[in-house]
Amino acid sequence: MATTRRLTTTLALAVLLLSGTGAVLAHHSFAMFDTANPVTISGVVTEFEWTNPHSYIEVDVTEGGSLKHWTIELGSTSILQRGGWKFTTIRKGDKITAVLGPLRSGETGGLLVRVTLPDGRVLGNGGPTGIGGGVPPPATSAPQR
Repeated sequence: MATTRRLTTTLALAVLLLSGTGAVLAHHSFAMFDTANPVTISGVVTEFEWTNPHSYIEVDVTEGGSLKHWTIELGSTSILQRGGWKFTTIRKGDKITAVLGPLRSGETGGLLVRVTLPDGRVLGNGGPTGIGGGVPPPATSAPQR
């Protein structure tokens, strides 16, 4: 009886410890982004994905007469909410200007540093300053509402 109870407890503990490893292993590094050389893009939002583990802004940008589609990665919804975001902050059709750490691969995508919204508000990536974190807006930004 004691052996069965010990075995059940050990198995339950093992399952509990191993159940959280998938989420930890699934999270990726920010090494794919060149955060030392930010770029600025302006365009029209085609989609705002308010999802976990990361939210995304899809933007069409006209550069040199051609249209390029950019995918901008943000933090999680909980981190964004702490930084002043709501799921309604950005809507399809909004014209935005975003500063981001571009993909090192040269593809049209990057990690958000800050975005200027149509109403002039400037929001960071929601978290603490640093890679992928909220970055204080420039001194010339419109006041937060």
